[in-house]
Amino acid sequence: MSAKASAIILCNNPNQVEYVFAPHQLAEIASLTSLRPGVVTADDLKKGGFEDVEYVFSTWGIPVLTEAEIARYLPRLTTVFYAAGATDHFARPMFARNVTVLSAWLANAIPVAEFCVAQILLGLKGYFHCSRINHSPEGWREGRQAAGPGIYGETVALIGAGAISRHVQELLKAFNVKVIVVNSRPEKRVISLEEAFRTAFVVSNHLPNRDDNIGVLNGKLFASMRPGATFINTGRGAQVNEAEMIEVLEQRPDLTALLDVTHPEPPAAGSKLYTLPNVQLSSHIAGSINDEVHRMADYMISELRHAVAGEPFQYQVTESMLLTSKQ
Repeated sequence: MSAKASAIILCNNPNQVEYVFAPHQLAEIASLTSLRPGVVTADDLKKGGFEDVEYVFSTWGIPVLTEAEIARYLPRLTTVFYAAGATDHFARPMFARNVTVLSAWLANAIPVAEFCVAQILLGLKGYFHCSRINHSPEGWREGRQAAGPGIYGETVALIGAGAISRHVQELLKAFNVKVIVVNSRPEKRVISLEEAFRTAFVVSNHLPNRDDNIGVLNGKLFASMRPGATFINTGRGAQVNEAEMIEVLEQRPDLTALLDVTHPEPPAAGSKLYTLPNVQLSSHIAGSINDEVHRMADYMISELRHAVAGEPFQYQVTESMLLTSKQ
């Protein structure tokens, strides 16, 4: 039987490791590897003594190492198991050292998609508009009249075609809705942003975090939305021109904006996003939180089993996948 690979938990924030990796998950990693006890920080790493390490497990708070630092402190490193999402900030020097980077980015897409589908279904029913005016018998009747078109046969627009958007599409197959998808790359679009905002009763933003997407969701788009329509943002706050959106929402009390992300985050004190009745803010909770973060660890443990068995990986990150890729 071959020797177990030497492994460490590498993270500058040990509390994040405790949050993401449950005790039984750490125990399983230890059973499959020669795992050193405790959490190694960047400062610990630079004291030396980790030259035999082949596997690194981490999550939010992974140290960003240069190619030279990897060569010096982790010369035998072959694989990083990253129980979190985006790897752009640390992966490129790893690739330069021929280190395999595995990420739980697909696991992180699942709760966001579930969150969005819940809001999409309520949006199609007109729930948010109805609930904010339903505070009296007269409001009850007005809310009834202001109900949305319902779910059956309605149109939902997803802005962006990445992992979260694809999972939303899959989940929505259980419902009789028409889904239109706007590609994040303008040159690849079959449906324009203008058509999506004008046509759909619910518009959900899933644009990737790229500089060319900053401010693209502007006031003109919001003003074109159907009476009673809902906008959902679990992407990035900076992708919305918030000043123009706020102006439209003030003029269009029939519209609803469900914002899990804003720019800045949280909104500045005194922002109208806190007080507009047709805005509902959530505190960036769509992604993996609490019990859900353990799914990310499970994805990386699954990859560890593949590594031990000599099987292909499922969640490997390549340089071309990075949002900051120059390719």
